[in-house]
Amino acid sequence: MTAINKQITVLGIGNILLKDEGFGVRVVEELLGRYRFPAAVQVLDGGTLGMDLLRFLTGTKRLVVVDAIDGGGPPGTFYRFAGDEVKAYFREKVSLHELGIKDVLAVLEATGRAIEEVVVLGVQPESLDLGLELTPVAAAVLPDTVAAVLAELDRWQVEVTAIDG
Repeated sequence: MTAINKQITVLGIGNILLKDEGFGVRVVEELLGRYRFPAAVQVLDGGTLGMDLLRFLTGTKRLVVVDAIDGGGPPGTFYRFAGDEVKAYFREKVSLHELGIKDVLAVLEATGRAIEEVVVLGVQPESLDLGLELTPVAAAVLPDTVAAVLAELDRWQVEVTAIDG
């Protein structure tokens, strides 16, 4: 099924080669490993795709972005941005993938295909050094972030089913 048929997208972005920078992708991996989602929902590992995300987000009405967020707080601080806070969040970001998602949202808006609601969730990273594993501080926030994504989907009346293990 193409992204155009997906009304809701959960998008994890980041670079899994740089420890906590991969936080959003690790959340998506957890979601895909533990839950089933209705056909109208796509859960997407956006990695560092940048503008290539345009084809996956076209047609999306609601978007949850999960990312490592430099909000100035101590490592492990959980962040949630919605509404006007999202625009402020993307205005202040400087890494390549964050510019990419900002540009994708701007193109969608400029072409009359704006996403109606965007929520950004994430954690203050402890380390962006080379490494495939999250730091213990970021890993400790992962379950709460998964729960926060599920809460956003529930708020949008999406029924998610746990995969029996």
